[in-house]
Amino acid sequence: MAGKGSESASNFDEMKQPDGGVRPAYADYCGWLDEQDAAWLKRKSSEADDSFRRTGITFNVYGEDEAEERLIPFDMVPRIITAAEWRKLSRGIEQRVRALNSFLYDLYHRQEIIRAGRVPERLFRGNDAWLQNMVGFTPPGGIYTHIVGIDLVRTGPDEFFVLEDNARTPSGVSYMLENRETMMSMFPDLFSQVPVETVSNYPRRLARSLAASAPPGCAHGKGGKPRVAVLTPGIYNSAYFEHAFLADQMGAELVEGSDLRVIDGLVQMRTTRGYAPVDVLYRRVDDDYLDPLTFEPESVLGVPGIMDVYRAGKITIANAPGTGICDDKAIYSFMPEIVEFYTGEKPLLPNVQTWRCADDDSLAYVLDNLSDLVVKEVHGSGGYGMLIGPTASKKEIRTFRTKLEANPQNYIAQPTLSLSTCPIYTKKGLSPRHVDLRPFVLFSPDGIEITPGGLTRVALKKGSLVVNSSQGGGTKDTWVLKD
Repeated sequence: MAGKGSESASNFDEMKQPDGGVRPAYADYCGWLDEQDAAWLKRKSSEADDSFRRTGITFNVYGEDEAEERLIPFDMVPRIITAAEWRKLSRGIEQRVRALNSFLYDLYHRQEIIRAGRVPERLFRGNDAWLQNMVGFTPPGGIYTHIVGIDLVRTGPDEFFVLEDNARTPSGVSYMLENRETMMSMFPDLFSQVPVETVSNYPRRLARSLAASAPPGCAHGKGGKPRVAVLTPGIYNSAYFEHAFLADQMGAELVEGSDLRVIDGLVQMRTTRGYAPVDVLYRRVDDDYLDPLTFEPESVLGVPGIMDVYRAGKITIANAPGTGICDDKAIYSFMPEIVEFYTGEKPLLPNVQTWRCADDDSLAYVLDNLSDLVVKEVHGSGGYGMLIGPTASKKEIRTFRTKLEANPQNYIAQPTLSLSTCPIYTKKGLSPRHVDLRPFVLFSPDGIEITPGGLTRVALKKGSLVVNSSQGGGTKDTWVLKD
């Protein structure tokens, strides 16, 4: 979802003030930018595209017939956040991630929040993302959400909202890292003038966080350290670049299901010296395909018997199976209640107002106001299966109305916010575009770490309301300024 209408005075411009002055966050950057030659900047923009093409930073767009591989569009104007803004965001993100983890523990144990009447039982009964196999089981260290991405949008100087939670297998961190590396290689002098928090240590932090989440007594790697592996569906997966990139950066093994098997009650991977036990598996394979003996029997992507090893406490799976229930947009609509129930505090980061179409009154309102609302599938992602009322044709609205009336519980609706804009570099100079932000959070028994920045996605088309790369969006480097 993104803001209503095209870039206008109603949209908060993160770089420029209404009188045309530069906001404090961008002061040093704009001072540097004003000194640069326009022709040189144009060459640098082309260099960035060439760099991404050489590196192979692509993703798959799934059409009606087949997948199409595309280059990730990158814009070289950074999105800049002040240290004070980031501190506030970090407190809200940490509060939310702790609440999500507590919610998952409760949902698979006593379900106190349902007994208290704060969340209806119907939200997970019959929900494919809720796994009966996880009932009564506590993952090593009590951590379900080892890696989380919280999507944020901004509407004003001090107004941030959570758009959605990504607790199943949040993606995009490799683009965050490559964006920064590209910027530093193109403009090394810029980083000596503007004090920016680093993001390059994320792989090291990820490796440390995953190792800290290993089951007690498991240390099968070098020097008695836990052995971590990244499980990928393979080269044809849309995020394969990220899987390979993170494994390489962490110094972990990149494995497919065929490389793993259960031996002597442990999940072990094939090596040149035989099989060796794995302590932590950072899986990028969906629940349904993780274990053919437990879930989809035809799956060749997972490991037969891994769930038995997991429930015996002999391996950590990150993220835990069953965390996908938190990605459900109907669950999202109850996050204010969830946060307050488990933390005893009001949410520091509010939700976007949400109508649950499963409720008759909400459905009636949504049907009456389709042309003004954003309507999403509760299990949807990537910008697919949604209606953006203000930009939809009358025919699209009629078609969506039919789907909504036929299956209302499959949808939620939200207002079209006036989202903030950041400038992108165009042939005619800087031009504002809508953005969102996905910070990345690591959660282990040692605590919570939030990488200062995250992945900024930008709608490259003027007036576009969708920032997803699969829908024509691009990415930016995200800077958090040092104090």
